[in-house]
Amino acid sequence: MEQHVRVGLLGCGTVGEAFAELLVERSPAIESVTGISLELARIAVRDPGRPRSPKLDPELFTGNTDDVVKAEDIDIVVELIGGTKPVGELVMAALKAGKPVVTANKELVGSAGPELFAAAEQAGVDFFFEAAAVAAVPILRPLRESLLAEDVTRVAGIVNGTTNYILTRMMADGLGFGEVLAKAQELGLAEPDATADIEGADAASKAAILASLAFNQSVVAHNVTREGITGLEPEDFELAAQFGYVIKLLAVAERFPDGPDGIGSVGAQVFPALVERDHPLATVRDSFNAVFVTTSAAGELMFYGHGAGPRPSASSILGDVVSAADHLRRGTHRRVPVGPPAVMRPTQELVHSYYIRTEVNEAPGVLSEVTGVFGRHGVSIRKVDQQGSESQARVVFITFPATEHALHSALEELRGLGHVRDVGRVLRIYK
Repeated sequence: MEQHVRVGLLGCGTVGEAFAELLVERSPAIESVTGISLELARIAVRDPGRPRSPKLDPELFTGNTDDVVKAEDIDIVVELIGGTKPVGELVMAALKAGKPVVTANKELVGSAGPELFAAAEQAGVDFFFEAAAVAAVPILRPLRESLLAEDVTRVAGIVNGTTNYILTRMMADGLGFGEVLAKAQELGLAEPDATADIEGADAASKAAILASLAFNQSVVAHNVTREGITGLEPEDFELAAQFGYVIKLLAVAERFPDGPDGIGSVGAQVFPALVERDHPLATVRDSFNAVFVTTSAAGELMFYGHGAGPRPSASSILGDVVSAADHLRRGTHRRVPVGPPAVMRPTQELVHSYYIRTEVNEAPGVLSEVTGVFGRHGVSIRKVDQQGSESQARVVFITFPATEHALHSALEELRGLGHVRDVGRVLRIYK
């Protein structure tokens, strides 16, 4: 069966323009393989008169979003504006109008996913968002299709290219955070305002999307506790290397067997972590991303590739458009397999091993006093590294697994000890 499908685009920024160019470029090849003729029919932008790529016909541009969202001659809507308002209303309107929607908007999917999934199902159309999680890395389709019958117990990975570049360069070059961030902004790997990246908000949205599909339970971004990378210092990277680790910003979502009706509870966090040097995630460098999926039958799977960039994102978006067009031709759609709201496990009950850097006075019995505090709160010490002068010492502790509650209770008491000058960076250790 051959079919002509007209695509309407909302937004033509960096990623939007790359997608539009790729659609025009690849349309003949797509048609030869699938029999589907994709036409870029209209592009809604704030300023239609602004100069655009010479590959795009100026007649395609309009300043009216209704020309895409509500127009009867548009078959599929691609949303690449970003943000949540008024974008959420536009996407909802397109779905209610019976149009499949493809987006790369992790903020929108991470915060309003359940409502949009329900609207798509009610309208009987596709809502695809592969590029919203890890750009070109094909992780969502395997979770929602190939691994749908699997018992997925954990999804963890490096899902933000900006922070991975910063941490890679801090580790390799011994540079400070501010210096590397400025370099990333100069190279276009970080936005002028990189807050969402470096504070973990971007990764939290992606963690919510991954957890929802992996566990068939609705997780939204505000369910994900997050910690950014701004407090990391070159000393932390040096010490991590001494202990055989690298530092990565990870998104970790895990399903636990307890919970009502046997569906289990979910823990979801974003944090900088020590990762053993020989772990596959430790080798993911610069702006590349990777997601590690743990299942009961298939075992461990890793998905790796470009996690950012206009062309990689455009490739993933176009793949979703082809799938949506094929479903239109067949008169079907694919439901987003996400169930009821997840029962979230309290963060204080989550268990990790920890790296703790402290500064103490160099005096008899101080180390024994500090380790005694940890012991009283149920935190066992696995390794200790102490270096110092006659008056003060830096002591680094590596612990055995303990709950976050036990760890924070111990740290609170430590900060009250007279001989403890500072409790510095605390990092979780990924296993």
